[in-house]
Order: sequence, then C-alpha cells, then structure tokens
Amino acid sequence: MKKIAELREEIESWEGLHRRIRDSLELAEMEDESLRVELEAETLIFEKEIEKRELDTLLSGRHDKGNAILAIHAGAGGTDSQDWAGMLERMYLRWAEKHNFQTETLDYTEGEEAGLKSATIAINGRFAYGYLRAEKGVHRLVRLSPFDSAHRRHTSFAQVEVLPEVTDDDDAIQIDPNDLRIDIYRSSGAGGQNVQKNATAVRITHIPSGLVVSCQNERSQLQNRENAMRVLRSRLLEKHREEQEKQMAELRGEYQKAEWGSQIRSYVLHPYQMVKDHRTNFEMGNSQAVLDGDLDGFIEAYLRMSRNK
Repeated sequence: MKKIAELREEIESWEGLHRRIRDSLELAEMEDESLRVELEAETLIFEKEIEKRELDTLLSGRHDKGNAILAIHAGAGGTDSQDWAGMLERMYLRWAEKHNFQTETLDYTEGEEAGLKSATIAINGRFAYGYLRAEKGVHRLVRLSPFDSAHRRHTSFAQVEVLPEVTDDDDAIQIDPNDLRIDIYRSSGAGGQNVQKNATAVRITHIPSGLVVSCQNERSQLQNRENAMRVLRSRLLEKHREEQEKQMAELRGEYQKAEWGSQIRSYVLHPYQMVKDHRTNFEMGNSQAVLDGDLDGFIEAYLRMSRNK
C-alpha cells in the first residue's frame, strides 16, 4: 500500500505539471500582451521544476527515494577537526532545512573544546538518501586555525558516512537477536542538570560482523535502543553492498581502498576562498554559501557523473 501511494503521488505530480504547461500554452496562443509578464514568470517556474525532475530521474537505486542516516566523525587533528565536524553538521542541517527534510539527532558526542567527535542524524524525506549519497567520504578543511595562538594555517579532516535507512520489513537485512550483545550505560555529556542519573545509553554489538553502534541522545533507554537498531540495520546493509562492490572491482582489477588521504572535497578558507570536489571538479568560490548549505551544485554534478560511468 505504501508503494502504491508513492506511485500514485508521483503520477499525479507529473499529470499536474502537464496540465499547468498545457494551460500556459493555450494562454500563450491567445497572443494577449497583457499576459506576457505572467507567462514569462510561469515559464521560469516550469524550467526550474523540470530541471529538478530531470535530476530526480538520476535517482533510480533501490533506496534512493528513502530516508538517510548521516554520520559525521572528526578525524585526526584534535580540536580543529572536531570544530570542522561541527561545521559540517551545521552545513547538512542547513541543507536539509532548505529542502524541507525532517532531521533527528540519534547520537551525539561533543568535542573536548569545540565542535563534536561524532554525530549521527536521521534525515527523513523523499530522495534524502539519493541526494546525500554524493556526500559520503572524507572532507578536508584548510583555514587559519582559531585555536592556534600563532594563528597558523591548519588542515583538518572529517569523515562523512551516508547510509540508507532500512525498515523492519525490508528483507534485505535480517538480524538474529542471538547475534546481538546489548550494553546499557549512563550517557556522557555536559555536567550539572544535564547529567543522566539513570543508565539510558545503549551500545549494540553485532557479533558476526563486529559492528558496534551506540545511541545516547534520548532520555529513554527504549528509544535509544530503537535508534541504535535503525543505525545497525543501515550499517549492515552498507557493509553488504560494499563487499559486493569490492568483489566486482577486484575482478575488474580497479579496487582501491578508501583512506584518509583520498578526500572527496576540499574547503579552502585561506589563503583564498574555494570549495572543490575532487571527483567531479565542480567548484564554488563562495565557501561561506557552501557551509550554509548550498550543496546542490556538488550533488547534481556527482549524480550526473555517476550516470555517465
């Protein structure tokens, strides 16, 4: 029924756009100059809508239309990298807000002085995973460090994970409860009134794969457990997919291990302003706009490159 509802909504959306274009064409054929301004404005709206729908047609993967789980991990570099991870979290939250996606923080570990060590965020909305899978990889920041007393230039790294959210009824991943070890502990975080007096944080270890997932953001142990299972299902699916891709790449003789040195994108704030994606060569000179969530150009370039492979 969910699939039927999605298909019906998509068909009705296309039929609605077709009717609007047809009505505008009929008005244009009247050659009434008083309608020119209105029709020109409507044409611009149509162009933007068709561009967006063309991009949507590139998202044909099994999970592309679904929700995403985004995880950000600070890399080596101490406070600067933790601050950079916090900047990335803000960037993705701004991007999600611009696209009317709903966000939910599932797990969050604060940085020692600034930013964060790691964060896991559920981003819910149509095509959330399809768009965000373009962001998976290592992101590099070059800037004058605000944490260096000599104000020297520093390079910081952060890892971004993007996983498709897998529902309980998805037969792609089946988890045997006997394969799980579940530990309960007190949440860490700020002191004072924010200290958890009860053990509500949950850590789940999937014994066969060795994957470990923890969630501590909710005050309810049950909610943290449910969130941890959401992330675990997604990570197991991603692990299975990566193993399949690795096998195929090794057969073709082109497999390369993803390492910290192989960043997908560089954000340069000093000595000049530039954000460049190393996979597509797409770049923007307005670094601040990108950090405020203007990522659509990078995502579109990646999706078009992926289609042409």
